[in-house]
Amino acid sequence: MTGLNPTTTPLKLGYYMPAEWEKHDAIWLSWPHDPITFPDRVEKVEKIYGEIIKSIMGNEKVNLFVKDSAMRERAQGILRQSGVNPDEIVFHVYDYADVWFRDYGPIFLLNKKTKGLAMTHWIFNAWGGKYETLMKDTNIPDFINERMKIPCFKPGIVLEGGSIDVNGKGTLLTTEQCLLNKNRNPHLTREDIEAYLKEYLGVTHIIWLKNGIEGDDTDGHIDDIARFVNPSTILCAYEENKNDENYSILHENYEILLNAKDQNGDRLNIIKLPMPGFVGDEEGRLPVSYANFYIGNKVVLVPIFGHENDMKAMEIIQGQFPGRRAVGINCSDLVYGLGTLHCISQQQPAL
Repeated sequence: MTGLNPTTTPLKLGYYMPAEWEKHDAIWLSWPHDPITFPDRVEKVEKIYGEIIKSIMGNEKVNLFVKDSAMRERAQGILRQSGVNPDEIVFHVYDYADVWFRDYGPIFLLNKKTKGLAMTHWIFNAWGGKYETLMKDTNIPDFINERMKIPCFKPGIVLEGGSIDVNGKGTLLTTEQCLLNKNRNPHLTREDIEAYLKEYLGVTHIIWLKNGIEGDDTDGHIDDIARFVNPSTILCAYEENKNDENYSILHENYEILLNAKDQNGDRLNIIKLPMPGFVGDEEGRLPVSYANFYIGNKVVLVPIFGHENDMKAMEIIQGQFPGRRAVGINCSDLVYGLGTLHCISQQQPAL
């Protein structure tokens, strides 16, 4: 099912993208391996994955991609060291390129009428053609669906999962810098893109922010700047230091959100989420943000960076999820790949 056929789109058939805090059946991840992505840090990042999986295990099924049997054995050993029983993990052997599952993996949908599960398979072009060797990961949803055998909708346009966030009630958050970028879908207008989002994700209202944070090679993914934490509340990354290059970017987005409304025309509750300051080296700034958290069934995994704002961010996020435990994961090495916890994961909603 490919293209914008208004009679067979997910929306018309009763499907929608649920909010991340709704119950999951599973999390999807790909084991880290590429020394180009994580220079001199692959082993450190593997240990971070062990910590992530240990925090999630028992609360939702873990689906984990590995490239071959040797990598599976290596991952199993590291997971055992982390206190994880690898026999409880579902391994998928496939020749993938990198770990950014949020962007190339399927986006799952639920059907309000039939209570069925489906997926959308968007085109992944490695963030506007930046990394040719990673483009093959656009095939991963097909591989997954050969096993799951659920309805799969193919809009036929470029979209990454990290570029959108939804409240599960009809409102979607995104940025102009990413979705209107000429390196994604130059043949589509803003109105065209909105039509695709509505028809394939079951939303009715779209809030457009402007730009993403410095150092972000995805051209402004929303999951580093603003996240729904309930249907009417957004945590918005905000830089207090006026001399920081992220200050004006994030201030503008914050002002847009203060004036934004939800799908019912009601104003939203906007809460500032601090930033961890400058993280990087002589090569440049890294895209560090506490907004790149993953909302699990029983835990919220929060990226931290050894900064004085770590605890403040953890307290703010914990305050929004009283029924879950906020778990800080030090992502100082993971972020050298230019993403953290939300970027590497994708949730599969429960029926």
